[in-house]
Amino acid sequence: MGLLLCIETATSICSVALGKDGVLLSLQEAHETNQHSSQLTLLISKLFEESGTSLHDLDAIAVSKGPGSYTGLRIGVSTAKGLCYGLEKPMIGLSTLQAMAYGMSVQCEVPEGSLFCPMIDARRMEVYMALYDATNETIHQPVAEIIDLNTFSAFQQKHTIVCAGDGAEKCKPTFEGMSGILFPQASVPSAQFMIPLAERAFLMSQFENVAYFEPYYLKDFIAGKAGVKGLLG
Repeated sequence: MGLLLCIETATSICSVALGKDGVLLSLQEAHETNQHSSQLTLLISKLFEESGTSLHDLDAIAVSKGPGSYTGLRIGVSTAKGLCYGLEKPMIGLSTLQAMAYGMSVQCEVPEGSLFCPMIDARRMEVYMALYDATNETIHQPVAEIIDLNTFSAFQQKHTIVCAGDGAEKCKPTFEGMSGILFPQASVPSAQFMIPLAERAFLMSQFENVAYFEPYYLKDFIAGKAGVKGLLG
């Protein structure tokens, strides 16, 4: 059981959460677009002020690894790496889509047997998406997909498909009037929904190699340098 910092920067939302033994202690979020580099370390500082804990009390740091915004992911991962090196703490990498699906499952009342489809806007007509069941097991691996009427045809006969995330809004008109596909309101992504997944990974010692860890971009990307302010003085 541990005190875990969770960092979510894969979309326009910059979100950090502190969890203890799988339970949320504190949450800080900023919704201003393109402000991750200036907001992230400030939010982390507020997190520890609010909780009355210290960075040095941490047992591990979890970061949302993607897919998602190239710039957002680089900022989040760079910050996590810097903290792990400076504090000599292990790092946990979590699927952005899987954490979103968990958040959807605890927020939305849906028919039994539903599949959760978190969607992240991948620009143009694409979304990053995957399918998860109610136990958060992966049913369909993450893909960058151009959504059409046949996207869920292999699953619709047996399951209700529940869609949420910033990519879901642009896909909603495609399924207008179609039964078996739901678009409920859900606050995802958010670092608070990383906490149970991070706690499970921590207990199983599923840690990343900090030196070689890279975001899961899903689509090709030519990396550049990301500037991140330090927290360690």
